[in-house]
Amino acid sequence: MPNEQVKIIECPRDAWQGLKDVLPTEVKVEYLSGLLALGFHHLDAVSFVSPKHVPQMADSEDVMRRLSLALPAANPPEIIGIIVNEQGLTRALSAPAVTTIGYPYSISAYFRRANANMSRDESRALVQKIRTETKAAGRDLVVYISMAFGNPYDEPWGPEIVEDALIWLKDIGVRTVSLADTAGSATADDVAELFRAVKDCVAGVELGVHLHSRPEGAAEKILAAYETGCRRFDGALTGLGGCPFAGDELVGNIPTETVLATLAARGVSTGIDTKSLAIACAMTGRIREVYAHAATD
Repeated sequence: MPNEQVKIIECPRDAWQGLKDVLPTEVKVEYLSGLLALGFHHLDAVSFVSPKHVPQMADSEDVMRRLSLALPAANPPEIIGIIVNEQGLTRALSAPAVTTIGYPYSISAYFRRANANMSRDESRALVQKIRTETKAAGRDLVVYISMAFGNPYDEPWGPEIVEDALIWLKDIGVRTVSLADTAGSATADDVAELFRAVKDCVAGVELGVHLHSRPEGAAEKILAAYETGCRRFDGALTGLGGCPFAGDELVGNIPTETVLATLAARGVSTGIDTKSLAIACAMTGRIREVYAHAATD
């Protein structure tokens, strides 16, 4: 459909967590401000997690404080802050620039226990608390279903497990969900089949994808999601950031430029013009040159 709008979420936070060297706070703020000026209206910008485990995100409060001083009052952008526990929720809600709280809800018992040391019931209780507190604070919420397309842990998996999670999230009032290919294992057919299988059970919920891929498979995965009804896409400029679960160093974040080119070929409006994209890629390239000595996600 010509001129149909989609939502592009640029994910510098996801990309930066894979850098070997920590970016200075001023570099992060300048980069985020630059993306906003170029028309990137939705940014997965920071996470509020333990600096011990993710040193790259130790300055998230400072980054958000500085960024908030430059945000426009009219038509403010969406700034997503990722959390994994109650402490992170408290920090994120105190950050002035954060408009949306993001939480990864894992349907893999092994992954959930290894990363958050939680049972399913504990994780669901936390999601309910996040939903209540974000609503009270006037913030939005996006829940990422981790391992939505399968995992390497030989656990039970199927569309019905994803559907169960989606229905539960809808029932408690979550209205934005992104299906994450955390392990980078999905094919284009897998993307299409899962999206087709679950999209009708969550009418009224904005359902997106956060995919990982080898470069040669990225466009067909985006196209598979789009053609089965997805209108929300996460990406990272130049594909910065990898995927440690994939066992393949070429599997990483899908490049935003691939997302935009694939959708443009279908006549889809993304709000990002060619000149702005080239400038954004050049900005990202400079960060890659200076800080990406070793990339993992």
